[in-house]
Amino acid sequence: MIAIVDSGIANLRSVQKGFERVDADAKVVDDPRTLRDAAGIVLPGVGAFADGISKLQDGGFVEPLLRAIEAGKPVLGICLGLHFLFSESEEFGHHAGLNIIKGRVVRFTDASLSENRHDGFRLKIPHMGWNRIRIDRPAPIFKGIPDGAFFYFVHSYYVQPEDDSVIAATTEHGLRFTSALWRDNLFACQFHPEKSQALGLQLLKNFASLT
Repeated sequence: MIAIVDSGIANLRSVQKGFERVDADAKVVDDPRTLRDAAGIVLPGVGAFADGISKLQDGGFVEPLLRAIEAGKPVLGICLGLHFLFSESEEFGHHAGLNIIKGRVVRFTDASLSENRHDGFRLKIPHMGWNRIRIDRPAPIFKGIPDGAFFYFVHSYYVQPEDDSVIAATTEHGLRFTSALWRDNLFACQFHPEKSQALGLQLLKNFASLT
């Protein structure tokens, strides 16, 4: 069984339905003890970083999640779930993350989005809609997914890992940012595979196969 952590701030049912469509057994769980016996763990999330971290802590998920990652269990972070993995976030103040990946979560700014553009076109914040990924490292979750594939994004903040070796894919939105990472058994993506049609389902299928 793949455990989808109930962070209280995500469309958990859509993630579960995505796994169901690729014939994977996935359940939304609100008891952290279930992570011990799960074959894999999905950490989804939308909304504010501080609220999400608080819900994980209050729900007792942090320590079981850290133990699962250390034990080599496959873990997939989605959107805000990617952000949780980092050391800190600047979203609405300064907030500590899980510090599994060294680095920061920062906001797109008007200046950062326009600095590489010469056509006068103003990009929007949040970055919302379909965009391409450039696969920098062939992570197992990208099996059968071509470089340049489109996925669905909704976010105003992006991650800046200290160690570039964890970056699996990047995407252009005024600047090039990390859109997926991979380190050993840990995977995470900024985009929403459950909203990304066939290729998103392929990614979920690939993750399920690792469990």
